[in-house]
Amino acid sequence: MYFNARSAYAIYRREMARAFRTAFQSILAPVLTTSLYFVVFGSVIGARMEPVAGVPYGAFIIPGLLMLTLLGETTSNASFGIYMPRFTGTIYELLSAPVGVAETLVGFVGAAATKGLILAAIILATARLFVDYEIAYPLFAAFYVMLVAASFALFGFILGIWADSFEKLGVIPMLILTPLTFLGGTFYSIRDLPGPWDAIALANPIAFLVSGLRWTFYGTSDVPIALSLGLTLGFLVVCVSVIAVIFRTGWRLRE
Repeated sequence: MYFNARSAYAIYRREMARAFRTAFQSILAPVLTTSLYFVVFGSVIGARMEPVAGVPYGAFIIPGLLMLTLLGETTSNASFGIYMPRFTGTIYELLSAPVGVAETLVGFVGAAATKGLILAAIILATARLFVDYEIAYPLFAAFYVMLVAASFALFGFILGIWADSFEKLGVIPMLILTPLTFLGGTFYSIRDLPGPWDAIALANPIAFLVSGLRWTFYGTSDVPIALSLGLTLGFLVVCVSVIAVIFRTGWRLRE
């Protein structure tokens, strides 16, 4: 069995074309929403806030807002990308074609992750219009953003296979990921929470992602960067393992 790069690229190109056909919904809308956060919390409220861990408040919230958009949009894009072939029945063409699991993942997950990276780049450029910030470890930040995008694209792929209705596609991103991200230190440092809320906040896995990205920006975080990186890698491995089982058993794919 060899890797069919042409098949993977065909899936990838189709998914990217779909994203650009719906550019307002998939790209412009999240950027506009995040820009409003920068205006309200960064420029207006941030000007009256004390620095957090030595970082101006407007700059402090950038990693959290970036993670908020990245998690939600990457998960949604990947889940919708695989759900639609199941919904229309074209998934059987994919299953009967000489396309393996690796090509399928590279195509669907790669496209969803790419959309997330495009959003991240636009958001960082937009943030320059409202606040001044510097990235302490730009290469590590780029690697970490790509790792998170890939992990949650895989998670979204699993969600798209699990969902049997359009309503279920939005349950995890809207009702679980978004609230957890808001409660994961997006607008505050977990260290500033009184006990026992600081310990309770660490039970939120998204807090480790936000903290890890914030470390790459400013060299300071609520948890060790090694722990954030390890948890993210572990989540990616779990998602890959689950997808391997799904394709081996055909769960939800052949129903």
